[in-house]
Amino acid sequence: MDILDPLRISLLIATAGTVACVAMGTPVAWAIARSRSSVAAVISGISLLPLVLPPTAVGYYLLWLLGRESPTGRFLLDDLGIQLVFTWPGAAIAAAVVSIPLYIRTAAAGFEQVDEEVLMSARTLVPPWRVFTFVVVPLAWPSLIAASLIAFARCLGEFGATVVVAASIPGKTRSLPAAIYDANLAGNETLAHQLSLAALAIGFVLVSLLTFVLQAAIRRDRP
Repeated sequence: MDILDPLRISLLIATAGTVACVAMGTPVAWAIARSRSSVAAVISGISLLPLVLPPTAVGYYLLWLLGRESPTGRFLLDDLGIQLVFTWPGAAIAAAVVSIPLYIRTAAAGFEQVDEEVLMSARTLVPPWRVFTFVVVPLAWPSLIAASLIAFARCLGEFGATVVVAASIPGKTRSLPAAIYDANLAGNETLAHQLSLAALAIGFVLVSLLTFVLQAAIRRDRP
């Protein structure tokens, strides 16, 4: 087994999964942070479901949703010609679903710190989308970057949901966690050790980046 293939696939899955988390999780986090309605509370609770469910259960429901047995899966396959099951994009979707609660909670915490008076003043001058883009995001950037790094790390390490949706096909869907599992199952301790060291090195880099971002935020807020 080549170490580079699982690493490449894992990076593809983690990158695509993180992009999905940012695209879908940011508006949800903003709604949760700025709204006090019961609807926002329900959305907040639903957003946490993937965090408390077993990853294999999440993978099972995604497998049904994206497969031919569901109307959504049949539409993707028959009408659009898109196959997500047993592909790395399908694994990225599974990783994103499992990781998005962490992104939403971290991003929402940053949005909650934005001063309401600043927002009210900005709304009198520019449209809401410009307020969010040019006022909210610059003020909440440490939390958004931290949320993205956490989501990336979670996507990179996801195993249960991704294996159920995409299996562990060498060179196509076998990610780093799946490769470690397969190497250990085959009794190849040397390969399992090498793959684990690669995962450890990536984890160290991500933790270092997260620490740097948090320290930069503290220095920015310090009078």
